[in-house]
Amino acid sequence: MDFREIGERLKKHLEVLTVQIGERSPHRPENLLMARNYIESCYRSIGLEPELEPYAYHGLPVANVTSRIDFCPSPSKCYVLGAHYDTVRGTPGADDNASAVAVQLETAGLLKELRDEKSADLSVKVVSFALEERPAFLSPGRGSKVHVQRARARREALEGAICLEMVGYRAQGPGSQRFPLPLRFAGYPREGTFISIIGNLGSRKLTRAVRNAFSHNPGLPVVSLTVPFNGWILPPIRRSDHVSFWDRGYKAVLITDTSFFRNPNYHKPSDTMETLDFDFMANLVKSLVLFFSSRR
Repeated sequence: MDFREIGERLKKHLEVLTVQIGERSPHRPENLLMARNYIESCYRSIGLEPELEPYAYHGLPVANVTSRIDFCPSPSKCYVLGAHYDTVRGTPGADDNASAVAVQLETAGLLKELRDEKSADLSVKVVSFALEERPAFLSPGRGSKVHVQRARARREALEGAICLEMVGYRAQGPGSQRFPLPLRFAGYPREGTFISIIGNLGSRKLTRAVRNAFSHNPGLPVVSLTVPFNGWILPPIRRSDHVSFWDRGYKAVLITDTSFFRNPNYHKPSDTMETLDFDFMANLVKSLVLFFSSRR
């Protein structure tokens, strides 16, 4: 796994999504469509066949983009690797959430190479969700809600979902990392150099498995958290696509750089690719490949 090459490809994805396209919100539907087309083209370029999961949001046609990496003809174990590709209005959304889409795409490419080398009882479904941010936030038009509802209707079995949300910002120095009450008194690191893995009580085994796999990559420190009551007692924990899975009874974890508890550019025009740490992101790609490899 060549980290220099991964880092360069991550930068290319960020260049396209945040500079060439920019804001990706329902207020700029043409940009949402360009982002969707770019994700489709990336899947095709690595030999995967993308599929659209279309739906309407207040009359606007949008679509989740999915693809599947089957490690054998009829795998019994399936995981989702998800990330939303939209932004709030007025921001290029580098960390939120082009960083996650870039990591998702690069992880998919490496998993496809692994599949071609060795078969296993495993399937990884990569899903790029069309809408997560305001104004779709909490609405039935949230892309992950649409996907989970349709998966439930198909009675689709799922071992677990890995949802990526803001994964590219690393902050060094004491006090660069904040936490919500009461976690700020729980002895967590005060320096923002780690990645977080957050699961609910029903996802404890999945959280543990992800953490254990990530621990084999010393280049990426990890902090994990299990929350009761599907995170309702800590509202900031519920601000991403993993809750669509939790609320429908699926196991899921959120992987994040902790969002606005670390990144001062959250939902601002200053959320640009120049603020991101591509070595940090490349190490997350490595850790995700380690996790999925451990599931084979």
